Amino acid sequence: MKTAELRKMSADEIEKKLLDLKKELFNLRFQHGTAQLENTAALSKVRKDIARVKTVARELDINLT
Repeated sequence: MKTAELRKMSADEIEKKLLDLKKELFNLRFQHGTAQLENTAALSKVRKDIARVKTVARELDINLT
């Protein structure tokens, strides 16, 4: 996900995106733990996307939980 795309989103959309990414990270970790994950690079990609979302949210002063 590109940062420019995130900046165009509303506060609600950013919060929803963060929630979706956290769920995806949980599922990827679960798959990795049970040796079912084929693409381990997906873990770092999702973590970086979460960081991007949090950074943009902080820039826009959005209060995330």
